[in-house]
Amino acid sequence: MVTEKSTENIYTVPCLYNPAQESPFSAVCPLTVSVPGSKSITNRALLLATLAKGVSTLRGVLFSDDSRHFLNCIQKLGFETHVEEERRTISVKGLGGVLPRKEADIYVGSAGTAARFMTAYLGLSQGRYRLDASAQMRRRPMAPLLDSLKELGCEILYDKDISDGMEGHFPFILQGHGFQKDEIAVNIDSSSQFLSALLISSCLCGRDFITRIQGSHGMSYIEMTLRMMEQFGVRVQRTAPSAFRTGAGQSYQARDYLIEPDVSAACYFYAMSPLLHIPVLVNHVHFDSLQGDVAFLHLLEQMGCTAKDTPEGVLVMPPADRRIHGIRADMSACSDQAITLAAVAPFADSPTTISHIGHIRLQESDRIAAMAAELTRMGVRCEEEKDAITIYPGMPRPATVETYDDHRMAMGFSLIGLRCPGVLIDNPRCCRKTFEGYFDLVDQIAQSFQKG
Repeated sequence: MVTEKSTENIYTVPCLYNPAQESPFSAVCPLTVSVPGSKSITNRALLLATLAKGVSTLRGVLFSDDSRHFLNCIQKLGFETHVEEERRTISVKGLGGVLPRKEADIYVGSAGTAARFMTAYLGLSQGRYRLDASAQMRRRPMAPLLDSLKELGCEILYDKDISDGMEGHFPFILQGHGFQKDEIAVNIDSSSQFLSALLISSCLCGRDFITRIQGSHGMSYIEMTLRMMEQFGVRVQRTAPSAFRTGAGQSYQARDYLIEPDVSAACYFYAMSPLLHIPVLVNHVHFDSLQGDVAFLHLLEQMGCTAKDTPEGVLVMPPADRRIHGIRADMSACSDQAITLAAVAPFADSPTTISHIGHIRLQESDRIAAMAAELTRMGVRCEEEKDAITIYPGMPRPATVETYDDHRMAMGFSLIGLRCPGVLIDNPRCCRKTFEGYFDLVDQIAQSFQKG
């Protein structure tokens, strides 16, 4: 439950592991949960709906801090929307790439997708827009995208009274003049969202447009973007490993669109399988998902679990011998789950190395440093590198986990407390960014254990 500690909120994680007690779950009746819609798909769908001509209805929408910021952005721009939060639907009247308002003040909060996608859309349109963000988002990188927009003809002015002239970061004013070139290069080492943002808006160029990339980070998210663009009517060809061509004459079409469950959220529950030695099924999550985080399930298989796609969703079974194996994991395809894997790693029978994750130092927190600090606080040995972390087996001791206002630190480290007593999560409400009901669902699972 969430309790008060002076002015801060603290969540006491219920320890559910008892090797001597029989689990209330079985292969026939596994722990079965439902998770909200995908944040990544929700926000892409909102943008694509504004670019399409006509009314699109989005179903299974995630309502969280990030998606509400994105929704607020498109409403500030003058797009007509109809929101039914209880039914998890949003209807958006798109204008085929035309912005209703040529001037607006836009606030993206801490939403990286809103920050990058709206910046590209507005910077490549005709109009003048002032964009700002939360203190956290002001620290995150924007320069590679802004540099590309300037090369394409966008004027970018910085509010020196607020940002002290700190170029490459929020806040700034975009004076867009449309596409002045039909080719651009962008560096995606710090975020694949820079490429996704340019690709989604590329069909507004009016002629064939070539997007070239430097770096290869986060390509699973680029595949998601390309597949969703095609679902809404625009096809991009990959003409070389580092080049994408958007053909002229294409336009997005309004549609009725069902959003997948958030696999990133589902992975926290799948990680409970080896930790608590229980079978876990998340409704409607399947291996053919648009989302790259489905690769995390294969990492659990390497650790000794088995995973089977069923009509209801993927079912993960714990290791038959209760042994969790340490692994070497290249997590470039599912880096949002680095913290989740780090929470499982101390209970493995050998060290676990999580690599190719250097870019996560530039996300809501420096996630590699945060993982190392909190594991060390718990007495777990780990070795931090520039783009990797190695975690050694060891029993975590009681601790209050600092979350750094990072939703993934809060959710990921709560998993350790399910296995070991005495773990408290500081500022659990930071989960509102993507999964505001996460700890309520954990409490429901704890009640199921008690009944069992």
